[in-house]
Amino acid sequence: MTSASTLATSIGRRRPALLVLCFVQFMLVLDDTVVNVALPSIRNELGFTTAAGLAWTVNAYFLAFGGLLLLAGRAADLLGRRRVFLSGVALFGAASLACGAAQEPWQLVAGRFVQGAGAALASPAAMSLITLMFPGPEERAKAFGVWGGVAGLGGTMGLVISGALTGLASWRWIFLINLPVAALALALLPRLVNESRANRRARLDMPGAVLGTGAVVSLVYGLLQAGESPWADVAVAGPLLLAVVLALSFLAVESRVAEPLVPLPFLAFRTRAVANVTSLLFSAAFYAMAFLLMLHMQTVLGYGPLKAGLAYLPYGAGILAGMWLSSRAVIRFRLRWTLVASFLLCSAGMLLLAGVEPGDSYASGVLPGVLVASLGGGLGLPAMTVAAVTGTTEENAGVGSAILTSVQQVGGAVGLAVLVTLATRRSDALTDSTTPPHAATEGFSLALTVAAVLLALGAVLIATLLGNLRRAPAETAEGVGEQVTP
Repeated sequence: MTSASTLATSIGRRRPALLVLCFVQFMLVLDDTVVNVALPSIRNELGFTTAAGLAWTVNAYFLAFGGLLLLAGRAADLLGRRRVFLSGVALFGAASLACGAAQEPWQLVAGRFVQGAGAALASPAAMSLITLMFPGPEERAKAFGVWGGVAGLGGTMGLVISGALTGLASWRWIFLINLPVAALALALLPRLVNESRANRRARLDMPGAVLGTGAVVSLVYGLLQAGESPWADVAVAGPLLLAVVLALSFLAVESRVAEPLVPLPFLAFRTRAVANVTSLLFSAAFYAMAFLLMLHMQTVLGYGPLKAGLAYLPYGAGILAGMWLSSRAVIRFRLRWTLVASFLLCSAGMLLLAGVEPGDSYASGVLPGVLVASLGGGLGLPAMTVAAVTGTTEENAGVGSAILTSVQQVGGAVGLAVLVTLATRRSDALTDSTTPPHAATEGFSLALTVAAVLLALGAVLIATLLGNLRRAPAETAEGVGEQVTP
């Protein structure tokens, strides 16, 4: 075991270690979106019968990643950060191999869930290692700047890489390409980073992890079932009722346990609460948009997988441009108005995409909405992160980051479940009265219009709630901190 100071003094090994950790993070974030372009090919080869069932290839990853993230972060501190990181990478690599070899829909969904569990182990452990390797404020900011840039690039490049591999080879390679990265990390990181763990022995909140993850899984399952059955059907109402029971049990456990996964007073701090709620809306809208847009381009607009992946390249450019503007906007216009502008731009982009018709060209149909939405997304992502950790200290900044990441992953899963269900129901209702492309377009348009409304609601919440804050009481042991005026 190595202390933080000893770990931080290995200056010659810090940069190559950071490079390895960033490559792994690129791989983990890439798998958030890498299946989207390949969905039609996966559906045809493995025999998925419904859009709701197909959505589980995306949702299973989100659920395991977001649901287990907080527990995995605690485990890394207790059991050893390098050990947990390497265990997560090994699990992720094995699951990627299983996904690439899947012959049945359930095999792919199970593999994706295990991938998410591996990502949940690796990601917070990697962040802890970077924090220890770069103890100075400036060098740590630079290291996490590289980390964040690589993560953002992974989310965009997942769509491009998926399109290239699916179009030129097979969808199975979108999972198999993870194996060299995992093998490289397993071979190199033990030589670059020593083991470390927290001096204070913490206890893992297993009941909280089981109840919280179970609540989210039940909620998403019930919402996805609503795309195939009436709301009153036991297949829909049963899981939704179970989700409510599990969520209430989770809150009861977290209010009583000595070291909860989610400290409730920490969440009650208004700026962080608003940041997490609006991040949930943001993630719900954007992950659903990526899923539905990729299906729409290939099944209605007639794009092949490679063309669909390349069509998403401007999205990455818009994200990078928005992130470049974000810090400047926060300084000039403050956090509140930067976030309001971000959410309104994203909402406008969703509305533009909702208007895409089967006969529209890429330049006049898809491109404007992609550019506006991505610019707004890039503008808001760094600002939301700042809001989510406002008022935190060294003792709880990690909790704030982990909660935000969990909210984003779970928001993506819930957004997919709700908006895919809406799109499916709308399309099915029109199947007998119009052509299949028109029915699919109507469902796509309704889902993205609802996404635009969610983002507009987020803008209203930010303008109203963040705008009323000035200063809050000083930080207490429960995690409530001093507020910077937004």
